Amino acid sequence: VDMYAKCGSLEEARKVFDKLPNRTVVSWCAMIAGYAWCGNYRLAVQCLEDMRQQGLRPVDVTFTSILSACSHAGLVDEGRRFFKSMMEEHGITPGVEHYNCMVDLLSRAGHLNEAENLLQTVQPDIIGWRSLLTACRTYGNVKLGRQCFDEVVQLDPSDASGYVLMANIYANACM
Repeated sequence: VDMYAKCGSLEEARKVFDKLPNRTVVSWCAMIAGYAWCGNYRLAVQCLEDMRQQGLRPVDVTFTSILSACSHAGLVDEGRRFFKSMMEEHGITPGVEHYNCMVDLLSRAGHLNEAENLLQTVQPDIIGWRSLLTACRTYGNVKLGRQCFDEVVQLDPSDASGYVLMANIYANACM
């Protein structure tokens, strides 16, 4: 299931999944991740609901995939709802990967200040700061872009992507 899903062959993954005698959290998560990876938010969430109906509880990886699907589909409210339910309904403490998904979700949707505030509440991570820096380029926010760039460089001075993104922000602003 996982192999087909990671290769983007979701029909094949689903065929194997449907033939499984016992579907575990691992097999459900593989399908959810596959649908999320291929941008099919609706089927990813449907798998989550089906998994719950089977009596299985989602795990941290499940929410990483669902939040990623929300991010790529631009579904901010749904992402917020899943992030909240992860903690309140399922007792899962968000890890850095969940925060990075939320930062990516908020950044892509133009909620740059909210994404920055969320980043300020967790242990610094270059992925989150780079996501926000990318959004600053997209939305032309030079000031916040410079702050994100400083964070990226502090975390990894050899990361070339930060320099390229900041150069593009300056170029787009004619600076």
